[in-house]
Amino acid sequence: MSRDDSDQGASTRRNYLAGTSAVLAGGLLAGCLTDAEGGDATSEADGTSGQSTTDATARSDAESYTVSMEPVGTVEFDAPPERWIAYDGGYADMAVALGQADGLAGIGGIDRYYSGVYDELDGVGVDRDVLEAHPEVRTKEEFYGIDADVHLYDPQMLVNWFDWDAADVEEVRENVAPFLGNVIFRRSDDWHDYRYYTLYQAFERVATLFQERERFEAFADLHDEFVADVQSRLPAPSERPDVFLTFEGTDEPETFSPYRLRDDGTSKKQWQDLGVGDALDGTDIENLSTTNRGELDYENLLEIDPEVILVRGHERKTAAEFRDVVLAYMQDHPVGSELTAVQNGRVYRGGYLYQGPIHNLFLTERGAKQMYPDEFGDVTGDDRLFDRDRVASIVRGEF
Repeated sequence: MSRDDSDQGASTRRNYLAGTSAVLAGGLLAGCLTDAEGGDATSEADGTSGQSTTDATARSDAESYTVSMEPVGTVEFDAPPERWIAYDGGYADMAVALGQADGLAGIGGIDRYYSGVYDELDGVGVDRDVLEAHPEVRTKEEFYGIDADVHLYDPQMLVNWFDWDAADVEEVRENVAPFLGNVIFRRSDDWHDYRYYTLYQAFERVATLFQERERFEAFADLHDEFVADVQSRLPAPSERPDVFLTFEGTDEPETFSPYRLRDDGTSKKQWQDLGVGDALDGTDIENLSTTNRGELDYENLLEIDPEVILVRGHERKTAAEFRDVVLAYMQDHPVGSELTAVQNGRVYRGGYLYQGPIHNLFLTERGAKQMYPDEFGDVTGDDRLFDRDRVASIVRGEF
């Protein structure tokens, strides 16, 4: 489908016409959300990200078009939305990548939207004042108050994490604007019994929403070329490290919430693209999820003794700050200091829980340096593996 360039200067409010959802009507399970970075997001190998999918459809005329995505089904729009909110940084990053930053009206969790990467991209950024004015959009009152044209939220997440019910979702959909989104960062929640999407499959549907097919295809081409180049330089599988990915947000970690790298959520995409091994393979340790909040201590880790430890929850720190604080504590710990990864200084930040296409480029570059410094350079170095100017030009529409 082609982008309708005639819509780009329109100033009328972008309202949706109709939407359907079979999932919202029933099967909504109760659940809860804790402050922990709940659940691992599997990283799919998106080698064919540029291919068109069958259920992201749109008409290129000036009347209306549809977007299809589980769990909401098919939603019809009369024109691309001007004002939008996203629950997580991954979907916000998708919209920014498509040149829609000016329409940002709020975020579901500002603490996990890492917009600092845009500082390296000329002409790319978001309005921090808007984010700080609406940093945790999670209640019906906030949806009404913002009055956006679309909500990039999985409504099942609102039900299972924030005690909404189907009637609340339908009320906001009818009276404010439709929902469009899917919790894709992990695949370990029992309540998520509908289709998942890879990062670029979800990105393609957001591109359909905003009628930005050309930008999407430009990003997909850049992504595929970048990943192919990195993978061509990887060592043989037998020479790649076994990695333990965990969440532990404290500066003095004592216990660790485990992630399984074989889970195909998007928060693990870079690790799968980089071909690392899962240190938990062969164990019965379960993936972090809404219902599984199990933790491991240092004695448990010694039984696994991973070559590399990746710790989530420290993305506001630089690589040097993380080493000086978290790694230094583990090196002084009477048991933690016995771990091979700690002794070799191979404990790193674990990456964002929610990542979009721009985030993913930066995280894959960083991960390549963390895993294979002899090939790609030290993680604290200035070596660049992808072209920042090319990324910025796509966002600006100069391609």
